[in-house]
Amino acid sequence: MYLIGLGTAVPPRRFTQPECLAALQKAPQFPQLSARSHALLKRVLTGENGIASRHLSVESLKDAFVLTPDALHTRFARHAPELAAQAAERALATAQLASTEVDAIIISTCTGYLCPGLTSYVSERLGLRSDAVALDLVGQGCGAALPNWRIAEALLAANRAQHVLSVCVEICSAAFYLDNDPGVLISACLFGDGAGAAVLSNQPASHARRVEWKASRSLLRPDERDLLRFEQLNGMLRNILHRQVPELAAKHVESLSTEMLHRYPLKRSDVTGWILHAGGREVLAALQKRLGLSEHDLCLSAGVLLEFGNVSSPFVLFVLERALAQNASGGWWWMSSFGAGFSCHGALLKVE
Repeated sequence: MYLIGLGTAVPPRRFTQPECLAALQKAPQFPQLSARSHALLKRVLTGENGIASRHLSVESLKDAFVLTPDALHTRFARHAPELAAQAAERALATAQLASTEVDAIIISTCTGYLCPGLTSYVSERLGLRSDAVALDLVGQGCGAALPNWRIAEALLAANRAQHVLSVCVEICSAAFYLDNDPGVLISACLFGDGAGAAVLSNQPASHARRVEWKASRSLLRPDERDLLRFEQLNGMLRNILHRQVPELAAKHVESLSTEMLHRYPLKRSDVTGWILHAGGREVLAALQKRLGLSEHDLCLSAGVLLEFGNVSSPFVLFVLERALAQNASGGWWWMSSFGAGFSCHGALLKVE
């Protein structure tokens, strides 16, 4: 399977972390939080947390604190199809492919729910054929991009499709929640909105770098499910983020990468590009320590985190797009994501 087109999209409004803190301090929910929570929010939003700004699907930060089930659902229903379609249009443009040439569309999200799913709305916006396979994937959290690509690989291998459009979109501002739980508060400080899309094919692109998906593997640990997941509370999504997550993510990424490299066989030093999901600064630090990586190895992920925050499932597509735009050295690239479940996914890419 080959990547022949890639595109990303974010809402037009960008907010710095200090701006988010100032708006939060004026929000009606702020007086209901404890003094300890106030101190934590200030420390995360003004300290060295690896994030400078985030893009959110709101007209103003005041709107972000209208926290009712109906308001949050409306935010998702309006902006998720829009961002997904923008990213998809950019991916099709870089692939030099018409929308009518798409045989299947797969969309992943975890920050909202529509029935019919996002594929209905995005297919309409793009003008896809009515007989294109349309698959909606939900509930995989930040790790969803790689399982999405694995389904695309299966469709291509079975000759059920020649071109698959893979999309990840998250309106994290539609899953905003506030209470005194430290994990909930840190989540509110980390996540931004965004979408990423890829066009995948059995044949490489003739007009761009050759990016081949060589092998992949996933790991699912239901016994660790309660450490990273959404729950429904008061009709809204509430993120559960345990302090163990950075170390767990790093441990599982190390395990998958070691196994995959041994299978080829390759050494870790043979990997020239690291396309890594960064849940936050602490995750990057844990990955660096576990994998023995340099700051240069992490610079692409750190750069995306700094500019956009944690955009959840599209994050690795933002990193991959940046690596290709910067003409990063070819060779073997390792792409990895993790998310709710507890799940972890990894893939070897061969880039020429």
